[in-house]
Amino acid sequence: MSGVVVIGGGISGLAAAYYLARAGRSSTLVEPLPRLGGVIRTENVDGCVVEAGPDSFISQKPWALQLIRELGLAGDLIGSQDHLRKTYIARRGRLIPMPDGLYLMVPTAVAPIAFSRLLSFSTKVRMALELLRRPPTFPPADRSVADFVRDHYGQEAVHYLAEPLLAGIYGGDPERLSIRSVLPRFAEFEQQYGSVTRGVLAGRQARSGEAPPLFQSLKRGMQQLTDALVEAVSGSVTIARTQAERLERLESGYRISGPGLSVEATDLVLALPAYAAGALLSPLDNSLAGLLSAVPYHSSITVALGYDRAGFRHPLHGFGFLIPSVERRLLTACTWVGTKFPHRVADDRVLLRAFVGAGDNEDLLNQSDDSLAGAVREELRQWMKVTETPLFARVQRWRRAMAQYTVGHLRRMEEVDARLARLPGLYLAGNAYLGIGVPDCIHTAQIAAGRISGQSSL
Repeated sequence: MSGVVVIGGGISGLAAAYYLARAGRSSTLVEPLPRLGGVIRTENVDGCVVEAGPDSFISQKPWALQLIRELGLAGDLIGSQDHLRKTYIARRGRLIPMPDGLYLMVPTAVAPIAFSRLLSFSTKVRMALELLRRPPTFPPADRSVADFVRDHYGQEAVHYLAEPLLAGIYGGDPERLSIRSVLPRFAEFEQQYGSVTRGVLAGRQARSGEAPPLFQSLKRGMQQLTDALVEAVSGSVTIARTQAERLERLESGYRISGPGLSVEATDLVLALPAYAAGALLSPLDNSLAGLLSAVPYHSSITVALGYDRAGFRHPLHGFGFLIPSVERRLLTACTWVGTKFPHRVADDRVLLRAFVGAGDNEDLLNQSDDSLAGAVREELRQWMKVTETPLFARVQRWRRAMAQYTVGHLRRMEEVDARLARLPGLYLAGNAYLGIGVPDCIHTAQIAAGRISGQSSL
């Protein structure tokens, strides 16, 4: 019987195999796709580093940075140019800069908000009065991000701050996303201070020292991380290039089978989307399978366009722009890659990376690359007046890749944990549980490997 089987060869599965190997446990990694790494994929095109999936990770969550240092990649770390960080919001046909002093949608400085053209006078007054809120008598129930922001700052803040910001991160609808799961610190600030603004300001005062860049990445792209993981586990992991189709519960573990695959394991890590894990678990625990299958997912599309800088007229003073749903046709956001990460773009090139929130729109996902690139170019012409012909275009579709933490997500996860307790040796890892970013995926893998090896400090 094999010691451990990990199903799924994305960042979560690779990290689980790595931490197991570091603890002296060999494993079998089951992945049908020819390339390991999942949604993390980097391509070099005409002097540009083009990310098909995530382009960076947030510095405040430590797990990705820790892993990168362990793998010997610290010398390749790069940070976003935060002194140039400016984000624009599309409103009434124009790109208007978000005012300084905003922490996501929370105002922390008076003057920049007061003089901003993005928000109305009534919203600015509402934001000022929010400072006077007192803590609630009883802990509020979980509610949507939109309800939370609307309560504190008004509907305009939902439309032009919360929705575009969260669409860029989750690809989801703030009317459905859970405040306790998506922005738990804001919910804690409300409970402690009443005013979220006062909570954010108090949190800043408690921190000392120079803050690291908001985003960090690797010089040659995020695939450096997954490639290094593949190399690190090569001597201790057996890779089965097939699909895991059936699970059976044994007296001392599990049997995993599929085309050309039949392996038994004492411990099993499902590093899969929640719906895929649910499908495998249905014969073992139909209730657990139902809980996992109930986690919604959205699809997304990225379109990278590379231009000759010599003929590119639009100034790129900032990280890019967001388009709120009330202004949106197709695009949700566009990153100006060379400003955010200058190491990624040759001096004579401009790289724009556009994002399309596909939701569950199969018609959109099935459009040709040329059709999608053409539609994105038309919107860039509208918002940025970009009429130049790109030197290259790269389109990537990610079907059902972004887990949605809807209202009640934490309760659902509590029920999932309770059901898992009845299946000893079975663990879950991925972006459906504790957070959707690369650090969160690594963290879930670290937890699973630590419980298997009995080393909680992995």
